[in-house]
Amino acid sequence: MTTVSMTYKPRLSFWQIWNMSFGFLGIQFGWALQMANMGAIYEYLGAKPDRIPMLFLAAPLTGLIVQPIVGYMSDHTWHRTLGRRRPYFLVGAIISSIALIFMPQSSTLWMAAGLLWIMDTSINVSMEPFRAFVTDKLPDDQRTRGFAMQSVFIGLGSIVASALPWMMANWFHVVNGHAAGTIPATVRYSFYIGAFAFISAVVYTVVTSTEYPPADITERQKVKEEKKGFGAGAGEIFHSIRTMPMRMRKLALMQFFTWPGLFLMWFYYSPAVARNVFGAVSEKDPLYTHGVEFAGLTLSYYNLVTFLFALSLLPWIAGKLGRKYTHMLCLFCGAAGLISVGFIHNPYMLYASMTGVGIAWASILSMPYAMLGGCLPEDKVGIYMGIFNFFIVLPEILASLCFGWLMSHVLNNNRLLAVEIGGCLMIVAALLALLVDEHE
Repeated sequence: MTTVSMTYKPRLSFWQIWNMSFGFLGIQFGWALQMANMGAIYEYLGAKPDRIPMLFLAAPLTGLIVQPIVGYMSDHTWHRTLGRRRPYFLVGAIISSIALIFMPQSSTLWMAAGLLWIMDTSINVSMEPFRAFVTDKLPDDQRTRGFAMQSVFIGLGSIVASALPWMMANWFHVVNGHAAGTIPATVRYSFYIGAFAFISAVVYTVVTSTEYPPADITERQKVKEEKKGFGAGAGEIFHSIRTMPMRMRKLALMQFFTWPGLFLMWFYYSPAVARNVFGAVSEKDPLYTHGVEFAGLTLSYYNLVTFLFALSLLPWIAGKLGRKYTHMLCLFCGAAGLISVGFIHNPYMLYASMTGVGIAWASILSMPYAMLGGCLPEDKVGIYMGIFNFFIVLPEILASLCFGWLMSHVLNNNRLLAVEIGGCLMIVAALLALLVDEHE
């Protein structure tokens, strides 16, 4: 049994949890826009399928580096107005919103890739402290509700952000008419809207939420201590890696197999729908743009499933089955959804596949963090949440570096097969969930 210092934390109301989670709505605009559109943007700008994984390397590398550093820094921060985590929410949101404005103006592949590095770095600065924020603010019996509320806003943000290009074309009748090698107007306007949503949602949380100050004189001195420089921070991060709680180690292994399934979907799902379901022969074919827009709509739908499932059923099922069995069941649903994409010819059947993905996504965004929070020392929550992210980004780095070769030499650039492989990896993750003991 891991010993964790227990400081009394009052239960928060529904609306207090709502306010402290609302910023994730904006953060998810940033993630969803890039995940739904960057594969297609790269192809618009001339990238070949086997280069797509390498071009997505920005997200995992920045997460690997930035999240533990930001976690350490936020653990050692106390601003008398903004508190511990909120300064990072705000700075990351400002830089991310600027990057979202410039991204769709990219005229070359290197420009889009460079802006993705900036955008992913700043999104990570905003996002990492949000996980620690829940553990800081909520008692253990409300943490499932707190992380589920984050899933609600992640789902809601993704519903709108993923569907924005389709909405621009079909509701607002934006005409693309883009030349070869340029990004369609529907995508450009979607990124501009995303920039506004990102900064607005984060500012709302910063203004409406408070943080608990350091509990005593000793912790206040720790926050102010001068040895919080780079050397001390690096030493504390490496020491924390070596001394990870056993429950965290098992959750990390589960995460290591969960996230490649999602990455492969984000890498290849939209181009696969455009080519294999809509029949586009190249990125210059009008069917390609229609297919990508429809794929974005189905991605929006799976986030609607996430929103509804996290808001209503997920906490109830977790209360009945326990967190790990709930998570295992949800991962099986996601695996079924991804594998079934390879057998679909009618575009509307993709909604059935994305139902399973949406159920899994709701759990992936909440259950591992809820299981993790109870075993962490309270003065190192930020660092450990950042370290936990290693086991999300390391498999993405491997996928980015290695999967391009597999695509060109083994899979014959079969995008649908890549998505199905992701589903198989999610089955492995579901089985690994059985190893987790919430009493360790």
